[in-house]
Amino acid sequence: MSIFPRFLHKAQLSGARLSCVSLRLNLRCLHLSSAANVSNKTSSRCYTTPAGTKRVRIGCASGFWGDTAVSVPQLIHSGKLDFLVFDYLSEITMSLLTAAKTKMPNLGYAPDFVQIALAPFIHDIHKKGIRVVSNAGGVNPLACAEAIQEVIKKAGLDLKVAVVTGDDLMPHRDSLSEVKMVDGSSGQQLPKTLHSMNAYLGALPIRRCLDLGADIVVTGRCVDSAVALGPLMHTFGWESNDYNLLAAGSLAGHLIECGAQSTGGVFTDWHKVPDWDNIGFPVVECSSDGSFVLSKPPKTGGLVSFGTVAEQLVYEIGDPRRYLLPDVICDFSQVVLKEVPGVDGGAVRVTGVRGFAPSHDYKVCATYMDGFRATAVCPVGGPRAAEKARRTADSIIKRTKRMFKQLGLEDFSSVNIQVLGAEDTYGANAHTKGSREAVIWMAVHHKQKKALELFSREIAAAGTGMAPGLTGIVGGRPRVSPVLKPFFFLHPKSQLKVYIHIAGELVESFSEAGPDTSEQEAPPTSAEDIPDTDLPSGPHSYRLEELAYTRSGDKGDSANIGVIARHPLFFPYLKKHLTSSMVEEYFSHLIQPGVHNAVTRYTLPGSHSLNFVLQSSLGGGGVASLRSDPQGKAYGQMLLDLKLRGLPDLKSLVD
Repeated sequence: MSIFPRFLHKAQLSGARLSCVSLRLNLRCLHLSSAANVSNKTSSRCYTTPAGTKRVRIGCASGFWGDTAVSVPQLIHSGKLDFLVFDYLSEITMSLLTAAKTKMPNLGYAPDFVQIALAPFIHDIHKKGIRVVSNAGGVNPLACAEAIQEVIKKAGLDLKVAVVTGDDLMPHRDSLSEVKMVDGSSGQQLPKTLHSMNAYLGALPIRRCLDLGADIVVTGRCVDSAVALGPLMHTFGWESNDYNLLAAGSLAGHLIECGAQSTGGVFTDWHKVPDWDNIGFPVVECSSDGSFVLSKPPKTGGLVSFGTVAEQLVYEIGDPRRYLLPDVICDFSQVVLKEVPGVDGGAVRVTGVRGFAPSHDYKVCATYMDGFRATAVCPVGGPRAAEKARRTADSIIKRTKRMFKQLGLEDFSSVNIQVLGAEDTYGANAHTKGSREAVIWMAVHHKQKKALELFSREIAAAGTGMAPGLTGIVGGRPRVSPVLKPFFFLHPKSQLKVYIHIAGELVESFSEAGPDTSEQEAPPTSAEDIPDTDLPSGPHSYRLEELAYTRSGDKGDSANIGVIARHPLFFPYLKKHLTSSMVEEYFSHLIQPGVHNAVTRYTLPGSHSLNFVLQSSLGGGGVASLRSDPQGKAYGQMLLDLKLRGLPDLKSLVD
């Protein structure tokens, strides 16, 4: 999971068109119950959408559950916002929230949103007329809304809270004996230990909440970009078949959904980014034609540049020509990023995205119980630290396996031992061999909880009975946790009802039916690995970091690595020399054995970028992975050391 000029204000002109009355909707859906009773429940604020509105400003204050608390006051007071949006959810977060709700039925949402983001600033949000959209509802959006209503009541304010539900498919599990998989195959049965099922909803329900006058919108699972697209559809009256506009709004949401990742956070050239302690959060200023500019509040740290925005463009995508969303299929391949001069902290104008009709299905993420896990992290110091760390970990595993056998327990389902500091994650590409400091990373999986409780008790004994220099156990005795593994499938939109609640009451429901007519189809899958044979060669070699920026992320058990040329003239050489086979060989030690053609390469000519998708490369991914990097966050950084050889003097081209 942003700069848009102001488009909402309190209605003071009798000629203004009230957004809660004039809907201009083409929802591609069947309305099953009306919101006729909503007009009596409006808040003290009434929003208008003036006919002359040209731009709107949206700021994103959260890229995940646990993001910094300094973003909200920064954006409220310096962002000149119309909308403040928050993205809290990932597959891992949904697993955690599902587990929390299982223990306590009134939990299952992100409490930080209520107590840290909203409560201290609710008066400022109200005074400035800022509307709020967030997916903080997690697996319990109605409970989240109740907590927000308490905050509003204590503040003595009158704000309307709307809730989107319907993404939870667990009530329908008995009717889903077989499901359609993401790859199009059908007939797959749901896991027996199913724990949760949530469809990724789109922006239409959010738009509808805003049309009904909501001041704050809370959703459960939706695609990250929807928290920005919904407000844009509401403000500009974009219809559900305005695919290029919907793609533009979705791209705006994609670029800001991860918070500071587009304003200098985790940037390849991190050493050039000032003032991390006060990093600015993204604001998009979007025009009704779909063009927008991304920047950050003035006098904040961070950096907005071609590189920072391009890295976020390629973050966690697959085929850039077929970025699939519930509202639209986006083609990011020809997106152009151009720096805007003279803006404090930097700004980038974004154009060139195309959109196509979406599919008739929602993507669904289910989780199911798959045993238990525990992780021990132990620092080791002194000479031959890595060797001591490895022997210690091996000895603990050997001891516990023997104890399992004596007690009649099964062996570990899987074990992952890494020595951090010895570059284990680099495999054959490791350089460091003799560090005097190392950290044991020892993660294990077992079907039975009591087996891992035994393992957990055996860690501390290494401090007196194994290698010298083991300084302790980070976080104390390892905690045994259930593993909630993800399972993705497709579900027909027409078979899912979306519900709109306002002030605690159900006011409307509808089902999307997909495009009414045959629309222009999205471009076909566009894997490209054809070298340009006309390029000259030479005696020079370059580390990839000299020629490109990188950014990596995850989708399930697959990782993606985006590679962006630092200069357009470098791009043809990257296309020729940085092939999918080269990347697959570099990461072969991390790809599941037996997976052939595991790496696919795509091109984004508009931003001079390549995108590599590495299948089965994360050890299961998310909470199912025992690795220290279960989401591939470091893969892009690791690739920077790759040397490209046989090149001409590329630096002279730029000079």
